[in-house]
Amino acid sequence: MSFESLGLMPELLRAVREQGYETPTPIQAQAIPTVLEGRDLMGRAQTGTGKTAGFTLPMLQRLAHHANTSASPARHPIRALILTPTRELAMQVEESVRTYGRHIPLRSTTIFGGVNINPQTKALRAGVEILVATPGRLLDHQQQGNLNFSQLEIVVLDEADRMLDMGFIRDIRKIIALLPTQRQTLLFSATFTDEIKQLAGAFLKNPALVEVTPRNTAAELVRQIVHPVDRERKRALLAHLIQSRGLEQVLVFTRTKHGANRLSEQLDKDGISSMAIHGNKSQPQRIKALEEFKKGSVRVLVATDIAARGLDIDQLPHVVNYELPQVPEDYIHRIGRTGRAGSEGEATSLVCVDEHKLLRDIEKLLRKDLPKQVVTGYAPDPSIPAQPIETGRQGGRSSGRPGGRPGGGAPPSHRARPGARGK
Repeated sequence: MSFESLGLMPELLRAVREQGYETPTPIQAQAIPTVLEGRDLMGRAQTGTGKTAGFTLPMLQRLAHHANTSASPARHPIRALILTPTRELAMQVEESVRTYGRHIPLRSTTIFGGVNINPQTKALRAGVEILVATPGRLLDHQQQGNLNFSQLEIVVLDEADRMLDMGFIRDIRKIIALLPTQRQTLLFSATFTDEIKQLAGAFLKNPALVEVTPRNTAAELVRQIVHPVDRERKRALLAHLIQSRGLEQVLVFTRTKHGANRLSEQLDKDGISSMAIHGNKSQPQRIKALEEFKKGSVRVLVATDIAARGLDIDQLPHVVNYELPQVPEDYIHRIGRTGRAGSEGEATSLVCVDEHKLLRDIEKLLRKDLPKQVVTGYAPDPSIPAQPIETGRQGGRSSGRPGGRPGGGAPPSHRARPGARGK
């Protein structure tokens, strides 16, 4: 199947070709024709499957007849709203809109918390057809009278399960109540829980159902391996693996913000360039760290679980679980950072005696045992007893509002064929 066969207009096909892609991913092949028909859609797909292009491309086509080059704000009312749980994902989605819409004169912008609201207000008042937003900051703008949804045609709820996990359900309901009842609604989620089904039942009308990845299935192209090691020798083993194997672009996950900072500093002392990214970092700090990592000037990016679904690096080769997550499903999201859109990847877990139960829970979720391999010189001491695991506020899923306004100051959580970065 080709993108041409999906019924996309020449301007979009040109943009896709310029990105070097010829074949749509399964979610794109199923979602694009459905969205072009104008139907509501419920899509279940794990991260890295190309779902963002699955709604971005047909959305651009459905709005293309509104495209114009007029300077008048009145000629650029909001036609589409894309809600995302985090600012990182909002930026990635809006980048996808710009990438694929480069030959169609539609305006887009993104609004999220943690930054000055005034430039966002200016952009909104200048007029935009496509708005990508986090829930909290969108409601801030609504209260200030900066938004008018009277001509909105399409709304997308992206990473809906994550938005519910982060406590955004009230804000989502408030936002949906502001929108015209006659609209096309698209909902994407990695899982279809009862809550998600209830949400879909309230907001979607006779939606088409698209599912491409079985629930809790780790990326097939990811090679997973466990290295048993004593807790005190994890950092030394990590440095050894990176240096002895010449690894570049390594995304390392820790459980706590403090642990991320500490590990990043230690790696730097070992001569391995590293930066940390987590909820306490400012937005400019996060953007800088991600950019440095993507271009290769930083070899290791250390992240907390809250970033597992907000980071998206094209063809990321290595993910390391320096500490296993307390929530087994977060292991899936972590290793989903690699092995994306046809690229092979490797997920390595450094497991000490304290984490044996966490490992069993992950293997139970995966329905298979992960291969174990002791690295020479780093065999664990069987006489060392297990200890309680250090946790942080972001060790698992948040049931409330993290870091102030949800979607405003919320820390990152969780995306080139159109299937890797933001596509």
